[in-house]
Amino acid sequence: MSQSGTDPGAVPGAVPGAAAGVRGVKSALRTVALLELLAQRADRPARLDELAEELGVPRSSMYQLLRTLVDCGWVRTDTTGSLYGIGIRTLLTGTSYLDGDARVCAIRPYLDEASDALGETIHLARLDGSHVVYLATRESHEYLRTISRVGRRVPAHAGALGKALLAERLGGELPLPEGPLAAYTPAAHTDRAALLVDLERVRERGYAIDREETVTGIAGFGFALRYDVPAVDAISCSVPVARLTDDHESRVVSVMREIRTKIESLPAPVSGAPDWR
Repeated sequence: MSQSGTDPGAVPGAVPGAAAGVRGVKSALRTVALLELLAQRADRPARLDELAEELGVPRSSMYQLLRTLVDCGWVRTDTTGSLYGIGIRTLLTGTSYLDGDARVCAIRPYLDEASDALGETIHLARLDGSHVVYLATRESHEYLRTISRVGRRVPAHAGALGKALLAERLGGELPLPEGPLAAYTPAAHTDRAALLVDLERVRERGYAIDREETVTGIAGFGFALRYDVPAVDAISCSVPVARLTDDHESRVVSVMREIRTKIESLPAPVSGAPDWR
């Protein structure tokens, strides 16, 4: 997401879909862009010069912003004061998002039910632009996964969760980037036409299948939750392909369909609750 070489007067981190006619606050956009960049780097701390160059911000301005965020706990620095990473306050904010979402709280027991019935890894995710974000996960005790942690963002076209949600949208409304699609594995779609064919199959069968498109050796089965139109949330079950027999696949689909029906039958959030966009 480098901003290098862009118009020096442009504000980095501008958010698509902002209200028409509303001018963004430059300092706020810089702060958001910085926090998102540090979050993307995960365990790779950054130096002041790297951050200033990446976001197209003067070094002095970046230093002042970093020091302010360090003092507030949103950014952390090492003992030398030369390396920066995401701070603990971002974790507190993220968990409050989950705790304050009535849908997530209501769905969690059904993820437990699916996990107990199948013994596999179960996910709940939400569409976020061209990606899906994991909101909850129940891990299988049979194998370890490396990408299923809460808060992880994965391209929507690359897995069962995202494809289940993309299939709920018409072809011209797909939130996909221009050009070739990014691939995590050789099995993932990189061509929009091929993806559209796959999405039509998803609509026909009623759920999405990911055969090693996100992680080599793992198959996924994704089911859109249609309490919103179009759906923004989905659940999935992930299974190692090494033990995915025809009988087990049929059971996974059966159980996940039943869980989806139970979730979609839940009462709507109480009257007066925010209708989040």
